[in-house]
Amino acid sequence: HHPGGFVALVGGGPGDPGLLTSRGRRLLAEADVVVIDRLAPRTVLAELAPDVEVIDVGKMPDHHPIPQEEINEILIDRAKEGKIVVRLKGGDPYVFGRGGEELIACRKAGIDVEVVPGVTSAIAVAASAGIPVTHRGVANGFSVVTGHAEVRDLPHDRAHTVILLMGVTRLRDAAAQLIHSGHDTAT
Repeated sequence: HHPGGFVALVGGGPGDPGLLTSRGRRLLAEADVVVIDRLAPRTVLAELAPDVEVIDVGKMPDHHPIPQEEINEILIDRAKEGKIVVRLKGGDPYVFGRGGEELIACRKAGIDVEVVPGVTSAIAVAASAGIPVTHRGVANGFSVVTGHAEVRDLPHDRAHTVILLMGVTRLRDAAAQLIHSGHDTAT
């Protein structure tokens, strides 16, 4: 159905392989090449056929061994060879996953791309801890930002949930910014 090969940007979910979508699993089963991230569910690699090429482009915090441009080139080059390429990412490709950049690069190169959403950790982690990001009468909206964002500009309303991703190293600073800009200290 894709004679010239194609790329699927697959969200692997928050880590539990059971939270990978059935569409994501099906594409992995059909893949010729899997380009995997550090945060993707790695246990699914054991289910791949032995002839599938696995390319690990995992980025460590503050250490980017494979630049994004090079990842884009890998996706494009393998697809141009007529291969089914699955870019397996952690969470959702469009939530701080640079999936938009990969989509644009592939489209510019004339490559067919399918995006398979994933369960984002922004909501899944809170849910697994028993915390709904919205709850009638308590929280009626939420913001998802990186720990590097300027958090002082977020809504100050207790009914608004703030979700910081990649924020562990700057958590103290982020909390201080929120309090300084008027957030309730009991939040």
